[in-house]
Amino acid sequence: MSSRPDPESTRPAVPPRQPLTLPGPSWSGVSSFVTTRQGGVSDAPYTSWNLGDHVGDDPVRVAENRQRLAALLPATPLWLQQVHGTDVVDADGLPEPLYDVPCGDAAITRTPGKVLAIMTADCLPVLLAAEDGSALAMAHAGWRGLAAGVLESTVKAMRREGSGARLRAWIGPAIGPTAFEVGDDVRIAFVATDPGASTCFRPASALHKWMADLPALARRRLHAAGVPKVTLSGYCTVTDADHFFSYRRDGQTGRFATVAWLNPTD
Repeated sequence: MSSRPDPESTRPAVPPRQPLTLPGPSWSGVSSFVTTRQGGVSDAPYTSWNLGDHVGDDPVRVAENRQRLAALLPATPLWLQQVHGTDVVDADGLPEPLYDVPCGDAAITRTPGKVLAIMTADCLPVLLAAEDGSALAMAHAGWRGLAAGVLESTVKAMRREGSGARLRAWIGPAIGPTAFEVGDDVRIAFVATDPGASTCFRPASALHKWMADLPALARRRLHAAGVPKVTLSGYCTVTDADHFFSYRRDGQTGRFATVAWLNPTD
């Protein structure tokens, strides 16, 4: 595989000081950003802006970290109980107030100002939006969810909700192709249904091991699902320890969030 920069990557230059957030795609009608591990109150190994309440961190500190995030948003974000599945939550159909965290690995909204959030620490956060700004979705895709069809399920849900506009997608910070070593089972899970997916794997140094390009696999599946415009953030969570939590790198660690919402129209 080529080591040249991906022409569909949108990775911005990182300023010398560690920022609290990194921008998402510059799309009309959509606001989004990615939190970093800087600017929170959690202690090691969750230093410091951990937003995950399921990883063993002090709940009081997680609550403070989430309050700091909420202060940057137009509304409290919808958190999901992510289980590496394919269920898509209709964020507009949930009761208010919401007492239970819905279980699912994607959410969709057509309501301006409703904030969707995906937590990750190596998996793919995927933002999808109708080009006319009528619908927005976010999905969590580890390799199991990706192979099972979480992105296809999300695209179908957006179209089922009446969005006839063309869709576009942005794949946020995740484990990169130089860091994701997998076994034959992972390669087979993708190649069995899409022989062309073999281009997203290269042999690793160990026998029966492969280096997998997870963002490229997601892009293939989105293109096949009819999403023509797919861009990549270009950030690798494993190699960029200053900005991102990484389960593959650290084991016990926190979670950062990718958040997005539709902008109100005048």
